[in-house]
Amino acid sequence: MTAAIELQGLTKSFKTVRALDRADLTVPEGSVYGFLGPNGAGKTTTLRILTGLARPSGGTARVLGRDVTAQTGEVRSMIGFLPDVPGLYPWMTGEELLRLAGRLFGLSGGTLEARVGALLDLAGLAGVRTRIGGYSRGMKQRLGIAQALINAPRVLLLDEPTSALDPIGRKEVLDMISSLAGRTTVFFSTHILSDVERVCDTVAILNRGRVVAQAPVDELKARYGVHKMAVSVTAQTDQLAEELDKAPWAAAVERAEDGRLVITVSDVDAARVAIPKAVSKWNVGLRSLEAVEVSLEDVFVELVGGDG
Repeated sequence: MTAAIELQGLTKSFKTVRALDRADLTVPEGSVYGFLGPNGAGKTTTLRILTGLARPSGGTARVLGRDVTAQTGEVRSMIGFLPDVPGLYPWMTGEELLRLAGRLFGLSGGTLEARVGALLDLAGLAGVRTRIGGYSRGMKQRLGIAQALINAPRVLLLDEPTSALDPIGRKEVLDMISSLAGRTTVFFSTHILSDVERVCDTVAILNRGRVVAQAPVDELKARYGVHKMAVSVTAQTDQLAEELDKAPWAAAVERAEDGRLVITVSDVDAARVAIPKAVSKWNVGLRSLEAVEVSLEDVFVELVGGDG
């Protein structure tokens, strides 16, 4: 199967700054793919190259098998794109904007009207007569995604679509993105880890212009995530925390807000044996001992560290 997006050794330099450094990436067709990285990692540069708005200094980028530099026109006919700050005409209604976008792609008549109606429904904007200048930020982002879908693209590119939204606006945009799963390939850049965990099936982490990891989210957690154990006891004791912190298999011991001790461990099996013994030694009761689910944040911190 042809990959939706494929980067091979992609490099982009701006004078003395190398924004992309031989980046390799494969995005499966039909996936909701999170392109994750700290600010300045090269995410927007990658999207600009994929849309033909910038040319690479080296390497190749392909969309659905087409080279984005040699076949720019063909690539643009198959993609939709929403930049981080969409330029929407404030004097238009959402319906008028979608009609204009559709005409730019050669749509007309019943086909255009059906497409506009369906996308307004998808964006939750059907029946809204307010001009775009009066929209909330979340409404503008949803309209921007609808505009990017007007040509029924096989690949939808979104640059930081939720970064400036309040929690309600972010939820509405993420719900819209999630609804596209299986209908088109969605590739969106973000630095918001919780957004990726919520809607993405696959993720790549970009740092200093290089892809340092790419895999399905669960696989990435299993492969790179640090292991943590949480222990709850009947009485707090600093001696217990100090003893656990000195164990060779313990990298760190923290006290959670609920009073539990959370221990970052290098050897889960050794921790399961040693922790109950340590609890017994200090004459306190053991309420619970359980593994803490690895989060994408744990993976991100391990791979990117203090570089973000």
